[in-house]
Amino acid sequence: MAVVMSSTCPGLYCGKTLINGSFESECGVCPRGERTNLQKICEKCTESPELYDWLYLGFMAMLPLVLHWFFIEWYSGKKRVQMLSDWYTMLYNPSPDYVTTLHCTQEAVFPLYTIVLIYYAFCLVLMMLLRPLLVKKIACGLGKSDRFKSIYAALYFFPILTVLQAVGGGLLYYAFPYIILVLSLVTLAVYMSASEIQSFKNLVAKKKRLVVLFSHWLLHAYGIISISRLDKLEQDLPLLALVPGPALFYLLTSKFTEPNRILSEGGSGH
Repeated sequence: MAVVMSSTCPGLYCGKTLINGSFESECGVCPRGERTNLQKICEKCTESPELYDWLYLGFMAMLPLVLHWFFIEWYSGKKRVQMLSDWYTMLYNPSPDYVTTLHCTQEAVFPLYTIVLIYYAFCLVLMMLLRPLLVKKIACGLGKSDRFKSIYAALYFFPILTVLQAVGGGLLYYAFPYIILVLSLVTLAVYMSASEIQSFKNLVAKKKRLVVLFSHWLLHAYGIISISRLDKLEQDLPLLALVPGPALFYLLTSKFTEPNRILSEGGSGH
């Protein structure tokens, strides 16, 4: 029995390419940077990404920076102390005759997928070329072995970030606002606990603590904006008033959860 083929290209991403403005090619993958319209003709993507897309790209760009800061602080502190996803578009490759599969989805998610991998590649190359020189000039106070440990750490986390983007880029796209909020809350609580900050006086005693606090507040605001997308400014902007909430809650309740107090009250039978 003959299979009736539709004149319209099958699938979500297969289209026809205009040749000399009039002739159409066979159905297939659109050229890079193009997407099919309602008539299944490939057209160049000229629209700017939405706010949420920019926030996602910003999140993926911040990840290496935050990890660099973390490992720099970790090793320098150690010395002082003696210290669903767009990627799964392959599922939309059609098989109109149930025999031959049309692969039309290779670049359907560019740049939200591919550009991140390119960015990580540039970061890795520039880090290997420039970072050792900067560390040698700036971090003279550290031991020779400790100076480059943050670079060695980056040689591990860059491949990890690349694999995460390659395998679960779409999941990260939808989950990154909640990842930001959870991680920023956890790391803020851990930092304040490790620094034994139990009052506003302890908090303002060192400028570094205020810098860390404001950095976490920026992350809180970033996460809230990513979730709300600022679709309705009159409803979404007041949510930013919640940014100082976790820090204030911690300072107000830390005295009730201080370990020595709990152990002393437990030993006295209260």
